[in-house]
Amino acid sequence: MAASSSPSSSYGHCFQHDVFLNFRGDDSRRTFIGHLYKALEQKALHTFMDSEVLRKGNDLSQLLKAINDSRLSILVLSENYASSTWCLKELVQILKCMDMQKQIVIPIFYQVDPCDVRKLKRSFAEAFAKHESNSNAADMEEVESWKSALSRATNLCGWDSRNYEYFSSLSISFFFFFFFGTFYVQVNIK
Repeated sequence: MAASSSPSSSYGHCFQHDVFLNFRGDDSRRTFIGHLYKALEQKALHTFMDSEVLRKGNDLSQLLKAINDSRLSILVLSENYASSTWCLKELVQILKCMDMQKQIVIPIFYQVDPCDVRKLKRSFAEAFAKHESNSNAADMEEVESWKSALSRATNLCGWDSRNYEYFSSLSISFFFFFFFGTFYVQVNIK
């Protein structure tokens, strides 16, 4: 059964979105994310992708609400992902929704080694060094929660783009379409 753009419910929660895309815009908005968003929408999967205009403000509340109102979150972990405090704050909220609302979370390691993410190496180490140097004692607790969230995310079943010679948003879209087809059948039977 195909998903619709209207709100759906499962586990006693009303969802406004089928998918929430969590990503670092500078790395993939105009390439991978743009294609993935279009492919998901073409299959009638109501997908939340933040706009560049939204990012220019300081109000994260719209994004946190969209996360809470989503059935599934896709984390696109890319080279500069950890340099974005917005991405990291979204990630913490996504994992809370996974724990509390049984939200499904799928990480995609987009042109990065999952080990670099897990062990905070390379660009991830650089980003956290900057976060730590710009933080006071109160902020350090939040920085630690970001580190913990990244570590948890790397332990989820996901997709490593480096393992696919012809990795594209189209190929990964087929995976999600299969997954959603199975998921919606299970949800609609209950």
